[in-house]
Amino acid sequence: MWSRSVFLRTLRGYRTAVVAWGASMAVTVLYTMAAANQLIGTATGRASLTSIADSFSWNAAPVAVDTTAGYATFKIGTFMLCVAIWPLLAGSRTLRGEEERGVLDVLLAVPHSRARIAIEKLAALWTALLGMGVLMGLIIFAGTRHLSPGFGLGDAILFGLDVALVSAVFGGLALLISQFTLERREAAGWTAALLAAAVVVDMVHRVESGTDWISRLSPVYYYNLSKPLVASYGTSAGGMLVLVALAVILGLAAIPLFARRDIGGTTPLPGWLRLPARAHRRPAPLPVGEWSLRSVYTRSLGAIAAPTLWWTLGIAGFAAWIVVGTEQIQGRLSSLYSSSSFLRSLVEKVGGGAIAQNETLLSTIFVILPVLLMVFVVTQVNRWAADEEQGRLELLLSTPQSRVRVMLGRFAAVATASVVIGAVTLAASAITSATSGLRLDGGHLAEAALGMIPLGLLVAALGYLASGWLRTAADTGLLGVLLAAWFFISFIGPELPLPGAVLRLSALYYYGTPLLHGLRLVNVAGVLAVAALALAAGSWRFARKDLAG
Repeated sequence: MWSRSVFLRTLRGYRTAVVAWGASMAVTVLYTMAAANQLIGTATGRASLTSIADSFSWNAAPVAVDTTAGYATFKIGTFMLCVAIWPLLAGSRTLRGEEERGVLDVLLAVPHSRARIAIEKLAALWTALLGMGVLMGLIIFAGTRHLSPGFGLGDAILFGLDVALVSAVFGGLALLISQFTLERREAAGWTAALLAAAVVVDMVHRVESGTDWISRLSPVYYYNLSKPLVASYGTSAGGMLVLVALAVILGLAAIPLFARRDIGGTTPLPGWLRLPARAHRRPAPLPVGEWSLRSVYTRSLGAIAAPTLWWTLGIAGFAAWIVVGTEQIQGRLSSLYSSSSFLRSLVEKVGGGAIAQNETLLSTIFVILPVLLMVFVVTQVNRWAADEEQGRLELLLSTPQSRVRVMLGRFAAVATASVVIGAVTLAASAITSATSGLRLDGGHLAEAALGMIPLGLLVAALGYLASGWLRTAADTGLLGVLLAAWFFISFIGPELPLPGAVLRLSALYYYGTPLLHGLRLVNVAGVLAVAALALAAGSWRFARKDLAG
């Protein structure tokens, strides 16, 4: 059945993403609501939550934050935009990615027009997002009945649809931008940058009064107009209609551009967007002495330099931000801690001490940094698998380089990038701590920042091992599911509670709480040993397999 049309075939390829993204984001909402429901149990707790929300009003509007649904909506409002990452990648891949792989040539040989193929693919993307939103709403509704949150099934589904609509806008934008780029990665990168800019533009009117007209330029503004889970606020029909219109306009605008251009080519930019023509120059000599061409390692290092830079800035910047935030809200959280048995239990399990200690409060948030580093590593594993699948390793392997040496060179480049991210994160945290007046143990801070590196190496080794049997999408999806499972076990598992043997299945368990207790050398050695075994097995497999087989 799934092969009867382009629409059904494309939709079938999205089924795993629909379930994984919809369920994982719904579980995040449920966990946030469960925590909020416990925190608002006392008058002191409600007052503290309101005070904390007011301090972060620049991030999201604090609406009814003294209620379970209101505070959860405030807490996860911007975070839910992570869902837009999937349609962003899917939109850039659905046409441009298939052109890169040569798959689209075969598809265009069937008796269907280009426009019909593009429309069916776009419709499949919209349908997948619709299913994701409905699934999200159903899980949220079913999982909150015991909390009496004050919203019904229709409200929960409207919440999921609001998330799906803003995600569809950026999916259509990625599809449109991919008509002007030669590579899907470039289109995805530009769209991701515009997503980040849209979030910042939406924040303007909450920081500076009288600037609503600026924020209205952002799709995120119209997403935030609806808060279906908050009974006193409700859903903005106008905001959701604007998102529908933007998604349709951006998505359909790409169809005629695709229908009129050459396959493998791009649509010329409008004249006012084109860079001025450069004077003709003699071709530059071949970079015989270029440092990045001296070995597989240096070539790989040069290739990932740009993404490493941006990920380093993002992770180190986030670390500096949470250090500053810890110093600012410590007093408020101390009073909240004293009035909430739930928060005391959570801090004891995650942080292991009293919230009055700087390290304890920071430790409960700092554990997110290894997750971010592992996500970066997953993107680099995706690059390795894609290079093999798309035939970019064949020319390299025609040189006198062994397959094992090629794989180890690529792995070493990823390891070097992970070390750079860890070192810069340490420097940013230490400098911010010193300038903000937040007293931290320097040795424990170094262990917390550098302790992320073994986890990154473990994910890279497992990804390289899996690429010996799996295609790019399956390899990346497997790592994504693995990270989600680790996150669930470590952050939600203690509250279920899960047995200790299950908690040990998560790599984050072996990271521990280094800001409080330092790193356990036995745990670090164990993680590195597993990574070494996985890398050895992956190298053995790569040396003996057929390429792209």
